[in-house]
Amino acid sequence: MERLLAIQAQDARAFRLAIRVRSTGLSAAAVDATLSNSRTLVVSGLCRGTLHLVRAADYWWLHRLTAPRQLTANASLLAQLAVRDARVEEAVAVVMAEVSAGPKSRAELGAVLAGEGLPTGGQGLVHLLAAASLRAHLVRGPLRDGEHCFVDAERWLVRPPDGQGRDETLAMLARRYLAGHGPASPLDLARFCGIAVGDARLGFAQIAGQTRGFGDGMEVLEDQHLEQGSIPSPRLLGMFDPILHGWADRSFVVGDYPGVVTSNGIFRATALVAGRVAGTWSLPFGVPMVSTTEPLAAEVKVMLEEEAADVLRFLGLAPAPLRYLQRGGREQR
Repeated sequence: MERLLAIQAQDARAFRLAIRVRSTGLSAAAVDATLSNSRTLVVSGLCRGTLHLVRAADYWWLHRLTAPRQLTANASLLAQLAVRDARVEEAVAVVMAEVSAGPKSRAELGAVLAGEGLPTGGQGLVHLLAAASLRAHLVRGPLRDGEHCFVDAERWLVRPPDGQGRDETLAMLARRYLAGHGPASPLDLARFCGIAVGDARLGFAQIAGQTRGFGDGMEVLEDQHLEQGSIPSPRLLGMFDPILHGWADRSFVVGDYPGVVTSNGIFRATALVAGRVAGTWSLPFGVPMVSTTEPLAAEVKVMLEEEAADVLRFLGLAPAPLRYLQRGGREQR
């Protein structure tokens, strides 16, 4: 997690799978324990305005840096529901009072807000809870029966002292981002974290003595050793995997493979072969299934079958053979 910085987390299985593919021997239950027991990970509306999984220690400075840019959009969305600022503040106060007594589910908070006459139908509850995450410190922490519950980060997490200025925070952001995403440019950082391009450039400038150019405006950390021609073995990546969100241009990994990003903004789970998307995959009824446009080589299938077995192990599902479909629905043999 330190190298990734933040994992998009609106899909619970997806953020767990992002950790699986970058670790060895972990299980989804172990990831859940970091949310409910050790409290070392937390989920909140950070960076680009959607849910992200971050280290608890990183939550505070990421919230301080990214929440202000989201406030205007959130207020506008609530205004469309005729919820003006005074009522938004009232809703935030109600929510934070509820979670101060302990973790609460979305349904529990929705019932309390509805009882106060606040609009919770449609997207109303989503936007009110988002307001509480931006204006206060509402986060998703422990799991109850598989559902994320909301808590007050001020009570749930240990808050480190606020000793950094904005320039120092931008420098840390740039350094941490490059550690997991270099080579990259300030534009990549701005897109990834939802900050202004000028702030991203300032962050890069602050650590100029620690980086070196990599061509086309890209930078890497000075101590970052990138092996030319190093290609990862085939991998099964979950939905919304960080490799699809880490840079402004994802064509280097997606190429012209169709259907990876759907019309409604869903980033599908992908099969990565030779460092590029070679197919998509799913898990209907606990059976892993890879769909490709072209047949896969026998040695690639062997490695993907090992990946599929590890996915099932990670999720605590029964072993099942990996199936292959070629575009059009014809099963590969």
